Amino acid sequence: MTSPSTPNLPTSAGTPTPSSARPASRPRRVLGNLVSALAVVLVWVTLTAPSPTLGWSPTPLSLLRIPAEGIVVVSVLLLLRPAAAAWFAVAIGLVLGVLLVVRILDAAFLDTLYRPFNPLTDWRYAGSATQLLGDSAGLVTAALAVAGTGLLVLGLVALTPLALRRVARLLRRHRGVAWPALVVATVLWVASASLGVHVTPDLALASSSTAALTVHEVTTVRDGVRDREAFAAQIPVDAFRTTPPGDLLTALRGKDVVIVFVESYGKVAVAGSPDVARALRAGTSALGTSGYAVRSAWLTSPTFGGVSWLAHSTLQSGLWVSSQQRYDQLLDTAAPDGATSPRLTLARTFSRAGWRTVDVIPANRRDWPEGKAFYGYDEVYDSRTLGYRGPGFGYAPMPDQFTLSALDRLELERHPTGGRPPVMAEVDLVSSHVPWAPLPRLVGWPQIGDGSVYLAQAGTATPRDTVWATTQGVRTAYGQTVAYSLDSVVSFLRATHDDNLVVLMLGDHQPISLVSGDHASHDVPVSLIARDPAVVDRISGWHWQDGLRPGPDAPVWPMDHFRDRFLTAFGRSAGG
Repeated sequence: MTSPSTPNLPTSAGTPTPSSARPASRPRRVLGNLVSALAVVLVWVTLTAPSPTLGWSPTPLSLLRIPAEGIVVVSVLLLLRPAAAAWFAVAIGLVLGVLLVVRILDAAFLDTLYRPFNPLTDWRYAGSATQLLGDSAGLVTAALAVAGTGLLVLGLVALTPLALRRVARLLRRHRGVAWPALVVATVLWVASASLGVHVTPDLALASSSTAALTVHEVTTVRDGVRDREAFAAQIPVDAFRTTPPGDLLTALRGKDVVIVFVESYGKVAVAGSPDVARALRAGTSALGTSGYAVRSAWLTSPTFGGVSWLAHSTLQSGLWVSSQQRYDQLLDTAAPDGATSPRLTLARTFSRAGWRTVDVIPANRRDWPEGKAFYGYDEVYDSRTLGYRGPGFGYAPMPDQFTLSALDRLELERHPTGGRPPVMAEVDLVSSHVPWAPLPRLVGWPQIGDGSVYLAQAGTATPRDTVWATTQGVRTAYGQTVAYSLDSVVSFLRATHDDNLVVLMLGDHQPISLVSGDHASHDVPVSLIARDPAVVDRISGWHWQDGLRPGPDAPVWPMDHFRDRFLTAFGRSAGG
């Protein structure tokens, strides 16, 4: 008789197995096989997933391709010793995980901003995107989306090396199958590459997408470094920097000048929205009746679908600010007081010539020191200082009509006529910002006050969930919000008693591709509006068209060309 501590001895049937171990081994084997299969799938996806950056459309058929990188990786794993193969798998797995994240980000950026993800600077948009989502869809939705995105990114980067290590162990255990399979895959890759066999019209059976994406990302980083040097050389080259103040903006002396940016007001709104067409037609007629002359054309924006500050800085500086890197670089040239900035913005030009300069940014909720340090504004108004006491409408914390009313109350009518310097203002109208719902309605100008009148509209407009139920619903709502912004500007101009008011109204960029469609241009409408015919006569050589609606044959300028042409048309000389 054996004691409890005595081990079981071999019998004729072999080493006994505890009764509880046998049934437990099957679930472990099933789980192990499942994990191995998932590891193989994850690695295969990282090797074959198409890159939107390179023009390859995402499709499940991409999994049927033969990746050259997979052949190389498997060969190395089979040739290396186990310890070395494990470290190789971790290193390559990290690269593959990061590249899969880049593919996902590329697809997201192409869907919204019509360009691929830039690894040098675009990570900085995380905060802005979170705030935008919170303003548009609520804080809970934003928090869940951020958490989910973070987990996805970390999961892919962390799990891919572990998956490739598991694949390496499988290859070592099944060398007898792995080597012949590798030879067959190599022969098939060479044959399909030679014959030009395709899975889909834009996806070859013989794949090298991971290598191509790696080269593209390395090239992007290299080009970004070179662009930084090239842009640094462009910034100080400013024909107007040394122009005497007395020669600046002489044809606008004594006039209030307001630059109105209408959010997402792009060419697609003019060409495709019946609501915008109605607003432009009615607005042109109403402004004409009120004694205004209007000329319109197109500007090509440096951005698409968002990142509005690139368009604002391009118009103001006369430089093509097409990336976050260029924007940061441009603003970094300003000293804390802006005195030594080598670039003359429109706002600083007006300030030198004797205007009081203000910026009205209703969507801002925090201090923005660059407004004074670089742009040269005397005052910056935001959501905290405009005095609004009503409800928000989607992304917009206040309706555009209130924003214009606040500008009038705080600046244009603050002093009696002739008792203040002329005002130059940039105003951002954001009611037409995604998600384009809910939409406010115009009220009588005397009723606006502190915005409490809009409380009656809370909950009565079509909610964003209804709008976003269909693509057509989104496109219709987009047009309606742009029309509302245009109606607000026209109504404001008709209500003001400032006969010396000059308004430049333009879009900042086209809306996201869901609305704009594929292969849309970067063009946005621009209109100059003034009661004084002498102002409009100064731009007769521009050949802009009459009315608020530019036609398809209206002039098209890159947005960075506007500053110099404007200062030339309304100044005494081009400086130098």
